[in-house]
This record gives sequence, C-alpha cells and structure tokens, in this order.
Amino acid sequence: MRIGVPREIKPLEGRTGLIPAACSELVAAGHPVFVEAGAGLESGYTDAAYRAAGAEILADAAALYGRAELIVKVKEPIEGDLRHLRAGHILFSYLHLAANLPLLQALCDIGLTAVAFETVQDAAGGLPLLAPMSDVAGRLSVQLGTHLLHQPQGGKGLLLGGLPGAARGRVTVIGAGVAGGSAARLAAAMGAEVTVFDRKRDRLEAMRALGDNVTALYPYPDSITPAVVEADLVVGAVLIPGARAPHVVTAAHVRDMQAGSVVVDISVDQGGCIETTRPTDYRAPTYVVDGVVHLAVTNMPGAVPRSASQALSAALTPYLLDLANGGLERNPELRHGLNVAAGKVCHPALLSLVESK
Repeated sequence: MRIGVPREIKPLEGRTGLIPAACSELVAAGHPVFVEAGAGLESGYTDAAYRAAGAEILADAAALYGRAELIVKVKEPIEGDLRHLRAGHILFSYLHLAANLPLLQALCDIGLTAVAFETVQDAAGGLPLLAPMSDVAGRLSVQLGTHLLHQPQGGKGLLLGGLPGAARGRVTVIGAGVAGGSAARLAAAMGAEVTVFDRKRDRLEAMRALGDNVTALYPYPDSITPAVVEADLVVGAVLIPGARAPHVVTAAHVRDMQAGSVVVDISVDQGGCIETTRPTDYRAPTYVVDGVVHLAVTNMPGAVPRSASQALSAALTPYLLDLANGGLERNPELRHGLNVAAGKVCHPALLSLVESK
C-alpha cells in the first residue's frame, strides 16, 4: 500500500507522522512511502534522512495526497489538508471527532475511511496509540504549569515543590490514566502535595504508591470541590474513549480558586473536563478566567516534537504494518479505531453523539 506522510500545518505543530527509521521498516515490508518535503524538519529529521530510509520525497501536499492511499499524519486535518483528501484515502491520525462534529461531517462528505489513533483499543481496554502522547502531555502539564505559577507569567509566584522555610505547592489531578498518572508522578517527584482522583482502585493504588505526598481518592463531588479550590495547579485528564469529556471541574470551582492559580486541561482535545476550558494553540496558549491562568493547547506534545515523534512512531509502526497489509478487517484493535468507513460514521460513541443532535 502506498503510504503518505504530509507536513503538519496546524500552527506550531512540529511532529511528524513517521520518523525515518519507521519508514525504513515499512519500505522493507514492501510498502512505498512518500514524504512531503520538510515534513520532518521540526522533529530534527531532514529530507535526506528520509531518502536514506528508502522514502520518496514529494514537493508539496498536492503531490503527496495524489500518490498516497494511506495518509499517516499526527493532527486532525484542517482546511489546508481537507482540500487534498479524497474518497479513496484511508486517513490514520489523531482525530478527536467527538469534540469536532464539523470535521466529522467533512470527512463523511469526502467519503473516505478514517481510523483514529486515540480510539485504537487493545484487548485490555488500553489505548496504545494515545498512550505515548498522553504520557508526554501529562509531563508537560506539570512542566508548563510550574512555569505559569511564576509571577511574570501571571501566576501566584509559587515554587511548586517548596523549599526549607516555604510550604509545598498543592496539585490536584483529575484522572489517573496515562496522562494524569504522568502528571502526578512528575508533580510528586518535584515535592508538591498531590491529590489524584480516579474511579478505578488499581489506579488509586498506583498513585498512592508514588509516595507519602500523594493522596489518591474516588471522585466524589464533595471531595473534588475542596481539592480543586485549594489547589495551586489543577490538571484535567479525564478520558472516555471516542466520547466528549464530561465537565468535572465547574466554573464555580474555578471562580473560588485563588488568583494566580493555574489549570491545565489535557482533555481539551475531547472538549475539556474543566467547564472554563476553550481550545488554544501555542501562538497564544493561555488565557485568564476569574484570575486563574488557563492552558488548553490542543496539541500539547507538539512542543517537544522530536521526543513525541519518536514515541509515536514506536507505538504506531506495528499497527501501520498491519493496516497497510489489509488488516483493518481482521485486527480487532484497529477496528476499534475505525471512526468513519467510506463516508459513514461507525464508531459507537460518535453514532450516539450524532443521533442525539
């Protein structure tokens, strides 16, 4: 199958769908790989590196989409991408369609088949293609949140881990999956007082095992309220695969937080789990609501494209080899990822959402 890797055009998105080493493996398996010129530069990979891996470099998006059957990209297609997509394409990408019904309709109108990285699901219920980016986003939520707590960035002027003679900062993490767990681990390692909420006991056990500065709780509303209101940094990391995230942190919670506190909503791709969330990008990543600094960038891992692209390719390559070999029909994990088939919505969560409109 002819595989195409276009250059990402979302603002300040530096990741690439495949690094050269992954292209080499695909080419060795008999699949021609086409890469748009410059697609890997922001991740640190030159066109020459792709050529050395056996890929063919094409001058522009029109040529790339024209030659390829299977399109592998990182972020959901935007206007500049949509004009090149056609009915015969298989699109393999992060899509997050539950929070973007106009894009869902556009893909259906084109008549293509779309497999979403974030809904590929293994037998244990894990999300193997979302996990690496969730890991990155979780770590970044604390790195960036720590920076935003600095007074020049509008924060309350707090050193998150504290120091002798100064209190530790307080971090509340909503959700202890891959993203929330990564956020909690980094915050705990920095020395903050961390409270993590999740419904699953095994996740709470894992979070509690991080150290005595971590409290792991069931998300009763009566428990979430004080933990959010008293926090210096709140990280939203709620995920329901394929569905829109519920609002767990309300506007009233945010209104009662101290001025200069920070919220980072990793769930923004799926609509956000914090009521005051609205999508941003790295050109203007933050905004303030009721004195609280908000970060809700829809492509958080795009800030570290080299690391993120390497992690994504490592997870993606086995699935891509199977998909390129016609595995969509026989591979149940890929079938879970199928959102649109020949222009028809087919993912259960999306069907429910569309039928409710």
